[in-house]
Amino acid sequence: MSTTRVSPWGIRKLTSLRALLAQAFVPAGRNLQYMHNRMRPLAIIAVIGFPLYFYVWHDLFPQPYENLPLRIVGSLLFMPMLFAEHWPASLKRFMPYYWYAAVFYSLPFFFTFMLLKNNGSDVWIQSALIAAFVLVLLLDWLMLLLNFVIGIGVACLAYWLTTHPAVFNTAYPTHLAIFSFAVAIGVLANYDMERIRIEQERAMLATAGSIAHELRTPLLAIRAGALGLGRYLPSLLETYSIAQQGELPVPKIRRAHLQSMDGVISRIEQEALHSNAIIDMLLANARFTGGFSHGTLHCSIGECVRAALERYPFRDGERERVLTDLATDFTFHGADMLMTHVLFNLLKNALRSMASVDSALISIRLVTGPRSNQLLFRDTGVGIAPDVVPHIFTRFYTSPAGVDDASIGTGIGLAFCRDVMRDMGGAIDCQSVEGMFTEFTLTFPRAGTGT
Repeated sequence: MSTTRVSPWGIRKLTSLRALLAQAFVPAGRNLQYMHNRMRPLAIIAVIGFPLYFYVWHDLFPQPYENLPLRIVGSLLFMPMLFAEHWPASLKRFMPYYWYAAVFYSLPFFFTFMLLKNNGSDVWIQSALIAAFVLVLLLDWLMLLLNFVIGIGVACLAYWLTTHPAVFNTAYPTHLAIFSFAVAIGVLANYDMERIRIEQERAMLATAGSIAHELRTPLLAIRAGALGLGRYLPSLLETYSIAQQGELPVPKIRRAHLQSMDGVISRIEQEALHSNAIIDMLLANARFTGGFSHGTLHCSIGECVRAALERYPFRDGERERVLTDLATDFTFHGADMLMTHVLFNLLKNALRSMASVDSALISIRLVTGPRSNQLLFRDTGVGIAPDVVPHIFTRFYTSPAGVDDASIGTGIGLAFCRDVMRDMGGAIDCQSVEGMFTEFTLTFPRAGTGT
């Protein structure tokens, strides 16, 4: 029995091609994030508009051709989007594909097919132009180009297969030239907007780096001062106590203030370490734009959890509130440093939401399965409002309460977590009941099971 082996060169090429395709479709995923708020209004318009305009073009202002079944399909396609926030977590990952399929059917395919069936009538020329305009507003440059080219191609094929004899209107090339010009302008405009966004992210990263540098310098001075105080303050306090006992003329310090000095040095150093860790987290969140800059490895998720809990700058009493069950360890293909920062973000989120709930706990549990493995991260804090949950992974989105993001309200912490998980071929989902709990499910493609 012979086996086919892929050469290292071939593997590198396949990996590069996969990375290139993933990078090309990043704008499509990002564009979808900002469509969530507009998805329901557009779905309402589509659900009502498709059957309504059958009545308009069939009865009020009759056109040569109408097709109610095609319109019903378009209406039905958008109905699930009216309840997008109620989709099961297992189906939400397919929302982008469903959205683009619905847009593809309802705009480029449907309007081109109806234009051809109506032999290029003025009504459908104007309708198709409006559809092209809506496409420009809805889609990023790459998806706009693909929808236009493939949509027209599929519509033409459907026309030739369903029309006997198929009529070629000499005005079609003129119409195509007009539509192509409108879409080309839209592609250029949307591509330019994408370049502006990239420059904005670069500026944000440069600003973040500058701020981090400016903050680290005083934090270093604070730590150095705390270390110096830690070395000499106990001797000074002891000397003061001896001086008081000897009734020497020293200024009187209240006992409460003396007692508070016992732990002040460790608190100063702990806060300095905590601030440094938050700076590191912010920079990691801002710098990750997809792709592993230092390669990927088979990493133990259990070791990542242990490393995160060891390195995270817990305040007094916080570490004791984190419970773990790492017995069913497994490996994943990715970067342990990035996974550690994912856990940092989730810990920061959870600890902030638990601040007002004395009995709240964090549990981290590992679950293995035949096709995928999962890390379940749950806290029993204040929870997240139902209207906020669908948006918490949107970059730069922050909730009014500010509990949905780990990066001090910047709206990039959970977006960072989502990007890291997607880049590893996995996913992150959230379920929350306000006032009870919040649980994040990190799903990893199965890469092996630890011992």
